[in-house]
Amino acid sequence: MAEQKKETIRLEPESVIPILKPKLIMTLANLIEHSNDRQEFLKLCKRIEYTVRAWYNLQFEDLMQLYSLFDPVHGAQKLQQQNLTSQEIDVLEQNFLAYLFQVMEKSNFKITTDDEIEVAHSGQYLLNLPIKVDESKLDKKLLKRYFEEHPHENLPDFSDNYVIFRRGIGMDRTTDFFFMEKLDVMISRFWSYLLRITRLEKLRANRSSRLPKKDPKKDDETNPEADNEDLYVERIRLENTPLSFKGFLSKLTIQEPTFDRMIVVYRRASSKTNIERGIYVKHFKNIPMADMEIVLPEKRNPGLTPMDWVKFLISAVVGLVAVLTSVEMPKADPWVPAEHGDIPELDNAVNV
Repeated sequence: MAEQKKETIRLEPESVIPILKPKLIMTLANLIEHSNDRQEFLKLCKRIEYTVRAWYNLQFEDLMQLYSLFDPVHGAQKLQQQNLTSQEIDVLEQNFLAYLFQVMEKSNFKITTDDEIEVAHSGQYLLNLPIKVDESKLDKKLLKRYFEEHPHENLPDFSDNYVIFRRGIGMDRTTDFFFMEKLDVMISRFWSYLLRITRLEKLRANRSSRLPKKDPKKDDETNPEADNEDLYVERIRLENTPLSFKGFLSKLTIQEPTFDRMIVVYRRASSKTNIERGIYVKHFKNIPMADMEIVLPEKRNPGLTPMDWVKFLISAVVGLVAVLTSVEMPKADPWVPAEHGDIPELDNAVNV
């Protein structure tokens, strides 16, 4: 039996080393021989720590003061109390975003790229719903104005509507029977088989090939020159797992790389009667890459999964059969005289 080909994802490594600060300080201090020099080194570490904390405290205080004006819940009331003009509010908005992006950069957060979003759309993990963003409900001016004044490299296509920051790379493993998920995979494979037999798959392939995109994050062959710079992680999904009757009834372990922290920044679109000034900043933890759609803002109502379509079609067929059966059944006509043997009184009269 041929060995199943592994699916790997090439990720950009983090610029920090996950280690406890006291452990790092004591390890470095133990390398110093003289006790006086060791004490001076510990004092230097304290001074550096206090300097960094002071900078973060000042930045965070200024950031929260500005955010209190754009809090989606109480910000509108505070803006009215300040009696600010529209131009002054625009300046404060850009100042808030400048502080926010600076804090995100210092905290080693990175803006999610189109390649990482493409990886999320290319597979499924535990989330099995087709989720899309309703861009008509999102503001397109706030972030666009900021990026025009503060250019960034490799911005995603959706950067005018919302921004997703991410930090930290982990791994999530889940072991379960996944009965419903396996049924979805089997139905999807059967549907793909029908499309391939009817040659409708070629039409879909031609339509998708008009805008060819290569996913640089997903690669089954490692590049020796990039091994020192990139991180390769194995991805185990139900979609690529061979399913049999025995495998359907047994437990299965799947795994997916995760982002430890994700922060989404966006603003809702303004209506004709109300100008929206609130800025949403949402925080998520331990989000699998394949389920990244869960953090998207202003989602549309999710569509139907293959299993939902099967349930819908079965219900429709059963209902149609029930209707046709009830229509074809003969009904007794009250105006037609009953037969002789159906009326007991008439039988008695004839016998007499």
